[in-house]
Amino acid sequence: MLDTTQSDTAAPPQERRGCLFALSQPPLMIFLAVIGCLLLMASLHDLLML
Repeated sequence: MLDTTQSDTAAPPQERRGCLFALSQPPLMIFLAVIGCLLLMASLHDLLML
């Protein structure tokens, strides 16, 4: 989440954030979990039901 407050301890704006910061965001993790569950259900259906 973007912090709009001004403080002395704020990181400089040119600092880059890596992939682990992106993966720590809850909406992305929920999306990836839903997609993973759908893929798991489809693969189990193909293996066990067909």
